[in-house]
Amino acid sequence: MPVGIEAWVTQIPPVTRAWLALSVLTSVAVQCQLMTPLQLYFSYKSAVTNMQLWRAFTNFFYFGGLSLDFVFHMFFFMRYSRMLEESSFANRKADYIWLLIQSAVMLLFVSPLVNLPFLSSPLAFVPIYLWSRRHPATPISLFGLLTITAPYLPLALVGLAWILNGTWRAAAGDLVGCAVGHIGWFVRDVWTREMSGGPNWFSEAPDILKRLLGEL
Repeated sequence: MPVGIEAWVTQIPPVTRAWLALSVLTSVAVQCQLMTPLQLYFSYKSAVTNMQLWRAFTNFFYFGGLSLDFVFHMFFFMRYSRMLEESSFANRKADYIWLLIQSAVMLLFVSPLVNLPFLSSPLAFVPIYLWSRRHPATPISLFGLLTITAPYLPLALVGLAWILNGTWRAAAGDLVGCAVGHIGWFVRDVWTREMSGGPNWFSEAPDILKRLLGEL
């Protein structure tokens, strides 16, 4: 039987576990100087003009060097991504991956407008925001110092990132993630209920993705 950290890792749902593993490995690789952030960041010139297409993927897994801010983002991202995947997306890996793909595409389009070469933190805020909107009455204790309800959680985390980094620019990416998360929540929970009358191509993964993951 797995014990300790192995048991904890195996209990994390698959999409969150893969995302967490890639993020930790990327930061460790940079810390060990196996690669540099300059090889990972996203820009249209580098990714499209220079055909370095991997940048459209790698920038979503680098949360910075091993630091207090890294631990802060990993803890909250893993906690609420796990809770969202276990509740709203239980046995629906394809739909959760579809949400992340759509959010990543939106962030790539926004990136040049807000000068964000790394989009890991904004993407991590998407499941946090979606979970907070789907559990509006849930009380959240922030380090035992302050209790808020779930809808205020994203803004509270933005404020904490600002305090930890000492500059509002450090929280700008998190705010962009909240905006993208709001679009995802609106399309899935408001539009499908009040406008389209049911699931649509935006809220439900395409069949090809479901077949790929063995859900069809």
